[in-house]
Formats: sequence, structure tokens, C-alpha cells
Amino acid sequence: MQFLRKSKGLSQEELTLKLNMVRQTVSKWDRGLSVPDAEMLVAIGEVLDTPVSTLPGETVPASEPEGLQALSEKLEVLNDQFARAQESKRRALHALCIAIAAITAPVLIALATIGSSYLEWDFSNPEYAVAATLLHGLEWVFVRITPIVLLVTIAGTLGTRRKA
Repeated sequence: MQFLRKSKGLSQEELTLKLNMVRQTVSKWDRGLSVPDAEMLVAIGEVLDTPVSTLPGETVPASEPEGLQALSEKLEVLNDQFARAQESKRRALHALCIAIAAITAPVLIALATIGSSYLEWDFSNPEYAVAATLLHGLEWVFVRITPIVLLVTIAGTLGTRRKA
């Protein structure tokens, strides 16, 4: 207790004034000849702004390690939730890449096999002309974009597969 009193810059006289007692009692505490009672320990703790558990000289574990342990457990739970969310996103992206590739490849193969039969339509009919123009535009865009889409989806499928 003497070390704490001195570290707070208090003399025996100053402490006795704050506690309303005689200096000889504080001197006995400093020399280890007596120990303050429980009520006095609380008062000394308030004056020295120190937890009562540190006053007798034996440090009782403070609640900080428990607080740190609780914080550590909360962070572990958050990390686990974050990892699960990331794994869920990875699985969804992997499935999406596979689905896009599985749909795009057969459509491209079907277009190549069937050919552009709409080019043989009678374009004197305005409805056929509009429909053929739309089909030709869609086919033209699809045929030029599909190889890029397939490459991206294959790369995405390989990039999102589970690593062992």
C-alpha cells in the first residue's frame, strides 16, 4: 500500500487527513504491522483511485482478461460468420458460372448447326422483314459475345472452385 500511496504523490499525513484517522495507523499499514478493515480498504481505494483488490498486496485478477476473452470469442464468432458468408458467395458465383456456361455453349452449338434459316424468308412481307432483322441482330451479337462469355465463365468456374 505504501508504494501506491507514494505513486499517487500522497504523504502519510495527507492520506490520514483524507481518511480522517491518525498518522500512526497509516505508518503501521506501511510497515505491515496491521491491515485495514474492509470498510477502510474501500475508502483507501477511493482516495488512491485504485481497485480494492490491489491494496492488500495480492493482486486479484481483474475483469480485463475476462473482458478480453469475451471480446476474443465475439471476434471469433464474427470471423466465422464472415467466412461462412464468403463461402456462400463463392458457391453461388461458382454455380452461376457453371449455369451460364451450360446454357451458352449448347445455344451456340445449336445456332451453328441450324444455320440462319430466316435469311431464306420472304422479306416482301414487312412482319417477316422486321422479325428477320431482329433475329439477325440477336444472332450477330450472340455469336460475337458468346466466346468471351464462355471464356469468362470457364475462368470463373476454375477460379471459384474449392481449394483443397
